[in-house]
Amino acid sequence: MTQELAPTRTAPERGWWRDAVIYQVYVRSFADSDGDGIGDLRGIRERLPHVAALGADAVWLTPFYASPQADGGYDVADYRTVDPIFGTLDDAAELINTAHDLNLRVIVDVVPNHTSDQHAWFRAALADQQGGPARERYHFHPGRGANGELPPNDWESVFGGPAWTRTPDGDWYLHLFAPEQPDLNWHNPEVHEEFDSILRFWLGLGVDGFRVDVAHGMVKAEGLPDIGAREQAKMIGTQVLPFFDQDGVHDIHRSWRRLLDSYDGERIGVAEAWAPTPERLALYVRPDELHQAFNFQFLNCPWDAQAMRAVIETSLAATTLVGAPTTWVLSNHDVVRHLTRYGGGDDALGLRRARAAALLMLALPGSAYLYQGEELGLPEVTDLPDEVRQDPSFFRSDGQDGLRDGSRVPMPWSGDAPPYGFSPEAAAPSWLPQPDTWKTLTVEAQTRDPRSTLELYRSALALRREFPGLGDGPMSWEQAPGGYPDGLLMFSRPGFVCTLNTTPRPAELPTPGRLLIASATPSIDGDTVTLPPDSCAWWAI
Repeated sequence: MTQELAPTRTAPERGWWRDAVIYQVYVRSFADSDGDGIGDLRGIRERLPHVAALGADAVWLTPFYASPQADGGYDVADYRTVDPIFGTLDDAAELINTAHDLNLRVIVDVVPNHTSDQHAWFRAALADQQGGPARERYHFHPGRGANGELPPNDWESVFGGPAWTRTPDGDWYLHLFAPEQPDLNWHNPEVHEEFDSILRFWLGLGVDGFRVDVAHGMVKAEGLPDIGAREQAKMIGTQVLPFFDQDGVHDIHRSWRRLLDSYDGERIGVAEAWAPTPERLALYVRPDELHQAFNFQFLNCPWDAQAMRAVIETSLAATTLVGAPTTWVLSNHDVVRHLTRYGGGDDALGLRRARAAALLMLALPGSAYLYQGEELGLPEVTDLPDEVRQDPSFFRSDGQDGLRDGSRVPMPWSGDAPPYGFSPEAAAPSWLPQPDTWKTLTVEAQTRDPRSTLELYRSALALRREFPGLGDGPMSWEQAPGGYPDGLLMFSRPGFVCTLNTTPRPAELPTPGRLLIASATPSIDGDTVTLPPDSCAWWAI
C-alpha cells in the first residue's frame, strides 16, 4: 500500500519562478536554420527576440541531446552531447548566452526515467550475462511461465502493448514507453551518481533549471506487483499505480533540490508529474523538493465555469499548504491544442474560448506556461497523412491516442505559403507538413493587428508585468450585486478584477472597473457591462 505523505506547511519563499511566464519551445518545430526541414538550436537562437518581445520570462527547450529519435528525442543516447540534427554543444552555449542577453532564463529537459536503447549503458547491459552488473542499471527480470515465456507482470506501456520486451537470452526488460526506451533502475547508486553529474554538466553551461520528464515515474513498487486491469494508460493521473507516483521519487527530488540550491542564480526544477489528486501533486513542490509542477487538472478541465472554479480552488488550496505557487498550463507537445479541444471541431468557437482561457490563466496566481504557437491561435492539425506521422504510439495500440504529431507541426513565421519562414527558401519540406490555411496565422500577419491573438498575448503579458497584483499573490472570488448568471466567474486580485463568461450567450453584470483588455470587446453602458459569449475581460479597480 502506498503511504500518503503529509504536506509541509511553510511560509512561501520568493523566487523568479513563482510568477514566471515560461514559453515552451518544441525544438524540432520552432525554427530551422540550415534548411533540412527540422528545427535546430541556431534557429531557436535567431527567433528568441520573438519570445522576449512576447513578454515571457524564460524558455523551456525539449530534448536536443544525441538520440535515435524514436520518441522525439525523449530517448536519449548521450545526455552530454547535442544531436547533430539540432547543432553542436557550441550552439547550445550560444543559445543560452543569447537568451540571457535578452533577459530570458533557459530551462532544459532532463529524461531520468529511461534512456535510449542505444545508450552505452543499455548496450553494455545487453552484452552482459543474466544477473550481471550492467543489467542492474535497468529492470531486467526473468519471465513467468514454464519457460519464462511470459512477461514478469501485467504492466502495459503508456504507448500501448506490454511494458516488457524479451532479450535473446530469455531475460525481459521494462519499458513504460517504447521498447527503445528502457527504464532505469533508480535503486542502483550508479544511476543517482550519473544524473547528478548530468545536471552539473548543464548547470555549468549556464542553464537556469530542468523540466523533469516523467518526474513521477523513476521508482517502481517493491516486487513489481500486477495491476490486474487493462487500459492502464487511462488510469494515469487518476490513481496511484505501482509504476507511477510512488513515494520513493520524493527522495530523488530532494537530492536534486539540494544540488540546485548549491548553485547561484535560483536554478529550478519543474516536475512533469501526473498524480491522482492535487494534494499528491503538491508533494512534488514541498519546500525541499522541486519548484514547480504542471497542473494537468487545469489543462484537462472542460469549458465549464463551475468545473474551472473547482479545479482552481483545489489547486490553490493544495499548493498553499506547501507554500508553493500553482503552475498553470493549457497546452503542450503531448496533448491536443486547447483551441481544438475547446472548439470540438468548430475552430471559430475554439478560438474564442482559447483567447478567453489565456486571459483567465494569466490572471490566476502563480506561474504560467505557454506552448509555442498558442500565442498565434494555432489549431491542432488533425488531417496529417498517416505516412508522415512519427508519434511512436501511433504505431502501437491500446495506449495513448497516437495523434500527438498534430500539436507539433512547425511554427508559421511569415509569408503566404509553407514553410512560412520556418525554414530558409528552397529548403527541404518541413518534417511535418503545415496547412495551406495558416497564412493569416503567421507572426508577420498578426503583428500590429490589434484584433489578432498574438497582440492579445503581447498586451496581456505587458499588463501582467505592469500590475503588481498579478502573478504570485492572493485572489478572492467575487459575487456581483444581485448575483450573476450561471456560467460566469469573477475574481479579484489587488487592484484588479477578472470576469469570464463561459456561456454561449451575452451576460450582463455591474461594470467592475476600468476595462484593461478583453478577449472580445464588451459593451459598456454606464454602470452595466455586457460580456460577449465565451469571453474574458480584465478590469482595473
